[in-house]
Amino acid sequence: MGLRGTRDMVRRSILKRFGFTGLVSIIVGRFSRWLNSRCRLIDGHGEARSSQWLGDYGERVAVDWLRARGIKVLGRNFKAPRGGEVDIVARDGKLLLFVEVKTRRAVGGIRPLDAVNREKQRLIERGANAWLKRLGTRDLPWRFDVIEVLVEDGEKPRVNQVRDAF
Repeated sequence: MGLRGTRDMVRRSILKRFGFTGLVSIIVGRFSRWLNSRCRLIDGHGEARSSQWLGDYGERVAVDWLRARGIKVLGRNFKAPRGGEVDIVARDGKLLLFVEVKTRRAVGGIRPLDAVNREKQRLIERGANAWLKRLGTRDLPWRFDVIEVLVEDGEKPRVNQVRDAF
């Protein structure tokens, strides 16, 4: 059996076991630029990246990390009409996830989860309520997660998911 036959056999095996979503998850996890590239905290001019850049980078990493686990991302940076916000809204099977992403430099020593204080939780809850209102139902399971992204210059990002964070 040649290389082409082996590839077809592997593809059929993955599709049979995990379905199309599983195949997409494997591809995203393997080839994601955000998950597999080394982070550069210094730009081309020798200056440190801004906190805005760092937060956006962390959200991109988190989205690919979720997709690599077969979780469908429904929306990013959802802003509710009355002031709520959710970084990522996703679906894991029938479970709806409202995800807050916190990105920190690994050398800081402060856990990213600690930055999600009560005030931030209220903002996320307002955003989640607006999303559920948009769906027209609250009769589905949902939870609040925090994804921590830790970065070091020249290293791949490290990701940790805190389920049912609050």
